[in-house]
Amino acid sequence: MHWFDGRPKFTDRLQLSVNDPALICGATVFTTLRVYAASLEHPSTAWGHHCDRLRQSLHHLGWSAPDWSQVKSGAEHLAAAYPILRIALFPDGRELVTGRNLPEDLPARQANGITAWVADQSIHHRALPAHKTGNYLGCWQAIRAAAAQGAQEAILINQSGQWLETATGSLWGWSQGTWCTPPLAAGILPGITRSRLLAGLRQQGSPPQIASWRADQPQQFEVLAYTNSVVECVPIHTVLAGRTRLEYDPKHPALGALLGLLRPSDRA
Repeated sequence: MHWFDGRPKFTDRLQLSVNDPALICGATVFTTLRVYAASLEHPSTAWGHHCDRLRQSLHHLGWSAPDWSQVKSGAEHLAAAYPILRIALFPDGRELVTGRNLPEDLPARQANGITAWVADQSIHHRALPAHKTGNYLGCWQAIRAAAAQGAQEAILINQSGQWLETATGSLWGWSQGTWCTPPLAAGILPGITRSRLLAGLRQQGSPPQIASWRADQPQQFEVLAYTNSVVECVPIHTVLAGRTRLEYDPKHPALGALLGLLRPSDRA
């Protein structure tokens, strides 16, 4: 089941013209959100933040706005059945809402951590990094290449070897009692979960360090993690970086504090 152009569709097929820019150019912008308590209004769902990011991308690209009431209707329709929604908007104002379930191994990943692989910058990078566009080939290829190395996530870097983000989320490193994360100016996505954590840490009186990561800086971290709206926070216990293997503590107490900022007491 999905929702397309104002109507629910009870099929896994989508009919597009062979000349549709979404098909031949990846010309969509999208957001992926986790729906808490099956409600778009739940604070942790951050529905308004996801819509605002879509609006900003549409404005930047000069695309037509959708009928936002239809976008919300589609999201509410699928939220009754799925905890994860993906909302894609087309240049002409059409909307596509799809749903899926949480990864079955997510609790294990959150508890024990994962392995990540540092991707090849010349091949694996995101187009228009400030926006979530349908041209996700670089990230998709990075995840495939990481899997071939026995890793579950890929870390994207720039030409100077600085770590930027993962293929699907924002990077966080813990060192000397402070969380660190790369700046937006480095060329990363303004993640919604990242913004929530920044605000929460500042409110706690523990402002994170926002600065570009030197090529050698990840070796100084005690803890490494990535975040996004679906997985919340997942620790990274091992990074494969060429011939170098970096190890981090996936059970560090700082991780629980970070995850706690994303899990209010009324979370369903």
